[in-house]
Amino acid sequence: MIDLLVAGGGPAGLAVAIHATLAGLEAVVVEPRPTPVDKACGEGVMPGGVRSLCALGVRPAGHDLRGIRYVDGEHRVQAAFRDGTGLGVRRTELSAALARRAGELGVRIVPGRVGEVRQGPDGVSAAGLRARWLVAADGLHSPVRRALGLDLPPGRGPRRYGLRRHYRVPPWSDYVEVHWSRAGEAYVTPVADDLVGVAVLSTARRGYDTYLDGFPELAACLREAPAVNGVRGAGPLRQRVRSRVAGRVLLVGDAAGYVDALTGEGIALALASAEAAVRCLRAGRPQAYERAWWRLSRRQRLLTEALVRLSCRRETARLIVPAAARMPAVFTAAVRALQ
Repeated sequence: MIDLLVAGGGPAGLAVAIHATLAGLEAVVVEPRPTPVDKACGEGVMPGGVRSLCALGVRPAGHDLRGIRYVDGEHRVQAAFRDGTGLGVRRTELSAALARRAGELGVRIVPGRVGEVRQGPDGVSAAGLRARWLVAADGLHSPVRRALGLDLPPGRGPRRYGLRRHYRVPPWSDYVEVHWSRAGEAYVTPVADDLVGVAVLSTARRGYDTYLDGFPELAACLREAPAVNGVRGAGPLRQRVRSRVAGRVLLVGDAAGYVDALTGEGIALALASAEAAVRCLRAGRPQAYERAWWRLSRRQRLLTEALVRLSCRRETARLIVPAAARMPAVFTAAVRALQ
């Protein structure tokens, strides 16, 4: 019997496996897609996430980020990170770097899917393997979470969707730029010296180019820049979860529940919760993970929830950046609270 079976070989799952191995546990990852794994995301890692990657021995190539800038027409406000720099990194590069580190440590990555999960008093059986514990890090629409009955109805909040594409152009800023409009937001993340990722988030479901039409300043910056890949999408983003612990199964990363990508904390929270999950399992206290997850995600959830509610109402969406520009100290405090 192995110590830990991990469903999902994205950043959260690989981080769990690396932490487990460093803690002296045997971990096996089950992932249906070939490495590197790609997905639609903003690709900005906050300074706390960069520190977490360094602690794992993972240093992916990317572009240093100095802070966050909000843009809405003539209004703009920016705040630099206080504790180090963030990192703009292609999702495929991050995935490959984590997979390399896992391989160096001897983590087995098995092609396949985790289907039925059977739990007993001393272990879990899934994907033809038996383990003491199972960590489900299988994404936003986690099949394991759904099979265990841990999904909650979406609730009354807005249903938001994201699309992402990359453009071959030198970054014009070392900040993550968030362009605002009544229809949603566009996130510009430098990920290399000649490449930027542009992700758009909105409640509307429409074509990517139609979204960009709502951000004329950004569209002008990209007018001569060739797109280097197709559009990837994700959503609905909000995922409500009954619990992150079900017997011998723990949920980590997007599978653990999700509010929105607006504050860009997804990777940093996934890495932090991966460490917390392994720490709880190593101590033989899986139930302690639920409380640890709520503590780790509290500030991010509160701020994200507030911003999403404001951004999805036309009468308040256009007030966000002007208000932040009039109160730069408050904006700076909010950015630094998410580091």
